[in-house]
Amino acid sequence: MHLQEEILKEHSKKQTDKIAAWVCKNRVRFNKLMYLFFHGEYRVVQRSAWIVKQVAEQHPEWIRPYLKKMLLYCKQPVHDAVKRNIMNIMQFIILPENIQGIAATICFDFLAAPDLPVAIRVFSMTVLYNITLQQPDLRHELKAILEEQMEYSKPAFISRGKKVLRQLSVNAGPLLT
Repeated sequence: MHLQEEILKEHSKKQTDKIAAWVCKNRVRFNKLMYLFFHGEYRVVQRSAWIVKQVAEQHPEWIRPYLKKMLLYCKQPVHDAVKRNIMNIMQFIILPENIQGIAATICFDFLAAPDLPVAIRVFSMTVLYNITLQQPDLRHELKAILEEQMEYSKPAFISRGKKVLRQLSVNAGPLLT
């Protein structure tokens, strides 16, 4: 399979599943996918983001070496699909302490940007909540921004926000979405 050609062939769940299944068979293939994800042309990057997410779900250990680079990539002018899929991946991973600061900064920026798609903001909220489990000093800041944003946000944001606020108030464990 020629990875870039397959990515560009069609943008569908069926095609994404097919490519992800092929990539999951070999870590070298995953490294090639990640190269395209970071260095491909705009459409390749956008489409590969979904594939990266699917592979990361099956092989979370493969994504670990790329976590910091992925977070920093969110600060670049990339398609919202890239940010959405990166944040989706991050919410299910315990982030190493050395990148929690970068992740928190990016996620707080996403939360404070009402023009971003709600999925990016909701996933960022969960990433932040998970960071507060190891960095409790961030709890008050997260609580404050959620309370500020709740009254004029979309239903998905409000729903997740209520769950996070409830978890923050009882010092619960990881948020299961």
